[in-house]
Amino acid sequence: MRYNTLGGTGLLVSEICLGAMTFGGKGFWTVVGSLDQSVADRIVAGALDKGVNFIDTADVYSEGLSEEITGAAIRNSGRARSDVVLATKVFGPVGNGVNDRGASRGHIMDAVKGSLKRLGTDYIDLYQIHGTDVVTPIEETVRALDDLVREGLIRYVGVSNWPAWRIMKALGIADRLGLDRIASLQAYYSIAGRDLEREIAPLLQAEKVGLMVWSPLAGGLLSGKYGRDGSAPEGARRANFDFPPVNKDRAFDAIDVMAEIARDKGVSVARIALAYVLHKPFVSSVIIGAKSVEQLDDNIAAGDVVLSADELARLDAVSALPAEYPGWMLERQGNERLASVAKPR
Repeated sequence: MRYNTLGGTGLLVSEICLGAMTFGGKGFWTVVGSLDQSVADRIVAGALDKGVNFIDTADVYSEGLSEEITGAAIRNSGRARSDVVLATKVFGPVGNGVNDRGASRGHIMDAVKGSLKRLGTDYIDLYQIHGTDVVTPIEETVRALDDLVREGLIRYVGVSNWPAWRIMKALGIADRLGLDRIASLQAYYSIAGRDLEREIAPLLQAEKVGLMVWSPLAGGLLSGKYGRDGSAPEGARRANFDFPPVNKDRAFDAIDVMAEIARDKGVSVARIALAYVLHKPFVSSVIIGAKSVEQLDDNIAAGDVVLSADELARLDAVSALPAEYPGWMLERQGNERLASVAKPR
């Protein structure tokens, strides 16, 4: 297992992060998974045994049951709490009250107490805002998170599903006021969905913000088990929950190339899809949500797959994003500028 620093921090996280969204199976979340405590215990123990030290959940997953199962599984593993980097999230509705959601100071302060109780711990390593709150001022959210860091309830701050401008504004507020900076972004990224390469990835690299990738297999579509004709394995997740949205034609073109590379290497298509994301320099950790120990083992093994420059070039080409403004203009002007520099950066 390889480890990366989480953005510009000194915290080392495994390049594979275990996602606990499949734990619990309560309410809407049954479409994602419904693993009980005994299975979750085996998966968490198996991941920790293979060097995974990073586990991610959220207060909304299975209406809080995922946090309960995750916390218990860590304790049942026998590992010291300090050996696990535990991440959870706040934003979605956790009650019927009008303030039982969002990124306001009021909800954050209430929600963190609920998460700590369900997880059975006295601190959260990475506390993330799970979405964009268009009502709450960004400064209010940043100040509230900084207070939690100072109180010792959380250690690092993250966000999820935020646009580039919003991340930059939050970083600017933190820098101006001397508050705790955003350490990471959790975002969707896969060979079938490379959109964040346009604006977000350059920002993350420039500002030293780590990237945690969710759904690197595009909701299972990149597992190689789905057909262009719409065929899918029995009980397949996308048959009931077609998410995240992708350009299916481009996705299946990429799957065809990944299948060729997978055959040459004697591995699964899923491993190639994960390895592609792991090879990107702006990625800190890739979240996998296994439903079995066997699936967990196959996904973790993606870290051992080495893609050659030629293979990466083939995968980049088949999955390339269509050119958009201002990207194509920036590239044109940037290349002209670089041509006049003796030692391009």
